[in-house]
This record gives sequence, C-alpha cells and structure tokens, in this order.
Amino acid sequence: MIMISRYIKAVLISILTIAMLILVSCGRTEKTDNPSETAVTESAKAEVTEAESSETDSSIKEENVDIINEEPEIIQQTDQQEELQENQQEEQPEEKQVEQPEEQIEQEQQEDSEMSKAATLLYQGHASMRITTYDGKVIYIDPFMGTGYDKAADLILITHGHYDHTQTDLIESRNDGCQTITWKEALKDGEHQSFDLGFAKVEAVEAGYNKNHNVKECVGYILTFENDITLYVSGDTSTTQQMSELADRNLDYAFFCCDGVYNMDVAEASECAKIVNAKHSIPYHMIPANNSNGFDRDVAESFDAPDRIIIAPGEELVLE
Repeated sequence: MIMISRYIKAVLISILTIAMLILVSCGRTEKTDNPSETAVTESAKAEVTEAESSETDSSIKEENVDIINEEPEIIQQTDQQEELQENQQEEQPEEKQVEQPEEQIEQEQQEDSEMSKAATLLYQGHASMRITTYDGKVIYIDPFMGTGYDKAADLILITHGHYDHTQTDLIESRNDGCQTITWKEALKDGEHQSFDLGFAKVEAVEAGYNKNHNVKECVGYILTFENDITLYVSGDTSTTQQMSELADRNLDYAFFCCDGVYNMDVAEASECAKIVNAKHSIPYHMIPANNSNGFDRDVAESFDAPDRIIIAPGEELVLE
C-alpha cells in the first residue's frame, strides 16, 4: 500500500508539472500571436505623441503671435519718442552768434599787426645794447661791453664822449646808409634834435646834471618804433628837469643808470623811475666802467620801481 501511494503521488506530481508547462506555453503564445492588440498599443502611443506635439506647436504659435502683436507697440513707442525729441529740438531757440563790432575787430587786427612788428633788444652789459627791428634794421647804443656786434649796423647812437660809451670799432660792419648820431648832432646849437629814420624815430633828451656829466655835452634818447612802442635810455645822468615832462609821454620802457659814483645811485634812480612812470623800468650802468663786468645783481635787485624788469648781459627783451 505504501508503494502504491508513493506511485500515485509521483504520477500526480508529473501531471501537475505537465499542466503547468502547458499553461505557461499557452500564455506566451497569446502574447505573441495577438498582432491587433500590439497595433492598438502602438497607435495609442502615436496618438499621445502627436497630441503632445500638437499642443507644443500650438503653444509656440501662440507665443509667436503674442510677440508679433507686441512689436508694433514697441515700434510705435520709438516713433513717439523720436517725434518728441524732434519737437523739443524745434522748440529750443537757436544760439545766436555774438558778432564783434567792426571797431573791436579792427582794433584786434591792429594790435596783432603791432605785435608782429615788435623789435628785440639785446642787453650787452653796462650801457651797451643792440636793437633789431622787426624788418631787420640794427641799432647800437653806446657800444663798449659784451658781445653781439656781428650784425651790420643801420644806426649807431652815442650819448656822450666817455670811452665806456664810444667803442664803435666793436661793430664789425655797417650797412649802406648807416648813420651815427652822437651828442654833437643831437644837441645842435644847444637844441635837442629829432631824427626820423623810417624804421625808428629818435629824439634827444636831457642828461647830465652832475659834476662828471655836463648837460650841454650829454644826452639821453627816446626811440619810437613802427609799432608805436617807446624806449627811453637815460644816458649818464642824475635827475633832470625834463623827467617830469616825460611822464606825459606814457613811455613803454625806460632804462636808468645807477652806479652811484659818476652818476646817481640806485635810490635816486628809483625816484626818477617813479617820476617818469614808464610802463616798465629797467636798471643799467650799475657800476663804474669795468671792462670785465657790466652788471651787479644786488644793485639791480635794490632798484625799486613799478613794473621793474631786470635784464642780465646776454639776455633779450621783446619790445611789445
């Protein structure tokens, strides 16, 4: 009985195993052999994908439509801003150019012309100087000290007969028509003379009034150039009676001797400068005649005058 029972159990197990294998095989066949069901599934997926794509395209189209609808408003705003700016520019009054009066223009042109005609003065030292006019005419005054005698002379002025004012041999050459005017020509018959050279006017004025310089044998000079600038050279002197009259001339530049030995000292020269009242006052002839040194800085610094100019030997001054 036990053997039969074991046999029956084995048979049942085998039958159950076979049945299970059949069931599994049938399930696989159903999945593989049903194409319609697979097609339906794929179609459904495609519809879903197409629907999503359609929704996306529709959304993009709607956004593009919104953008297109917004652009005219932006353009319209820009046009309005440009129109507003144009209106503002039209409303602004035009700046009127201020025209200078003809008289002022003529005066400025005349001043520019006069500036271009300025002469240049080279201070050579002691009482010696060389002046070159704008058109190249050369004037030497009291040649004695320094360098710069290489330019051909057109005019030589001598204030008096002392050796430290009369070294005309230093001038290397003279142009045709060069004139030399000394105290003798300048004080003809005891009268101070005037000379018009074209490129400059020369007037002789008083100088002297001390024991070393006789007023009848010494002169100073006033030069007027083509730009109407005036230059006064005192020569060797002390205070003269004519200096108070020179104040009415409104001179531009004035040189005052101040050695304090043979002529007035720097204190008296300062007072003379205030009497003459030129626009610019300059000390020169600061020490007695000396062949090696024609300048004293301390004396020049102590010269007290309005608008003082100090010029050392070798320096130039534009007369403008």
